Amino acid sequence: MQQTMFDVNGASAGEIELADSVFGIEPNVPVMHQAFVRQMANARQGTHDTKTRGEVRGGGRKPWRQKGTGRARQGSIRSPQWKGGGVVWGPHPRKYTQAMPKKMRRLAIRSVLSVKQRDEQLIVVDGLNGVEPRTREMRQVLAKLPNGEARSTLILVAGDYDSIRRGASNLVKVKVLSAGYVNMRDVLTHERLLVTREAVDVIHQLWAQ
Repeated sequence: MQQTMFDVNGASAGEIELADSVFGIEPNVPVMHQAFVRQMANARQGTHDTKTRGEVRGGGRKPWRQKGTGRARQGSIRSPQWKGGGVVWGPHPRKYTQAMPKKMRRLAIRSVLSVKQRDEQLIVVDGLNGVEPRTREMRQVLAKLPNGEARSTLILVAGDYDSIRRGASNLVKVKVLSAGYVNMRDVLTHERLLVTREAVDVIHQLWAQ
């Protein structure tokens, strides 16, 4: 498919060929959802831990005798119903990682890129590396490009992109990411997707069939 390419002034800079197998497939929403949940789950450390009544310090002596006091029977001041006592059914260290077949992971990435292209939220930019690495310059460039009013922007780049990263580092809700690390969470959580001309070639090499 043909996609209009823009320069840093927001003017048309010709057209670029996008692979239909990456940007033009019928999105598989269930697979996209599963891939997103998997990525979020795999990012969890799972180091949470609570102490049971056997791990809390103290409570070895019976607080009062069993009968005759008029109070409820108690065996330890570290029972769950006591302040400072152990936690019942609390979280303990575990792994949240989920497995997903490689073909499904690839389908999810192609689906989310196709959604961005279908919804006209994917913008191909030429010459972004030449922008002066200053916050003001980058803000002006992003405002001139289509969908300049977008609440958040993800910029996919390739090669040496230090100038782009420096220019966008102080912009709120603007993230610069290497095209080789495109993932479900970053694409879905940003409204607009900017792809440099060089990054398109990287995406084709990685995800085109």
